[in-house]
Amino acid sequence: MTQSILRMPENARLTSQQFYDLCCANPDWKLERTVEGDLVIMAPTGGETGARNANLLIRLGIWNEQSQLGIVFDSSTGFQLPNGADRSPDVAWVKRERWEALTLAQREKFPPLAPDFVIELMSPTDNLKPAQLKMQEYLDNGVKLGWLFNRLAKQVEIYQCGQPKQVLEKPNQLLGEPILPNFVLRLDGFW
Repeated sequence: MTQSILRMPENARLTSQQFYDLCCANPDWKLERTVEGDLVIMAPTGGETGARNANLLIRLGIWNEQSQLGIVFDSSTGFQLPNGADRSPDVAWVKRERWEALTLAQREKFPPLAPDFVIELMSPTDNLKPAQLKMQEYLDNGVKLGWLFNRLAKQVEIYQCGQPKQVLEKPNQLLGEPILPNFVLRLDGFW
């Protein structure tokens, strides 16, 4: 997804509540906030990327409906990471017990936690380096497993806590173990 960054001077940085209020006041804009307090403005995705993203969400959702192990979130969900950034992964999953440990008020806003699992799907106009930095930020903030799909290069980068990044060339399936028990994401027709 194409993005622009609005640099915020240090004396104009928004609090978490102010950022949440800004997002609510501008529901047609997809915004993220970096750890430095800058605002990331993201354009809507194109049809091909949107369809693939929906497909990934559906497949994770079906697995989760059967396993009942957690909660699945779409790309509209903002998460308040421990480092102070607010991010919206394309697909996210949180273990049920972690979700239920939050208060209702915390769940109603941007949940103050890093998901256990995230997927980011690059659009053709995205640059790889910022996407990789975002994935590393997720790991640094407690995400256990992340998949970065680079459709044009036909690659998936796998980020897993405590392990070096793995790059797979045109895989036909991905395994969610041990974070997502028995989850197999088949990628037939994805590439």
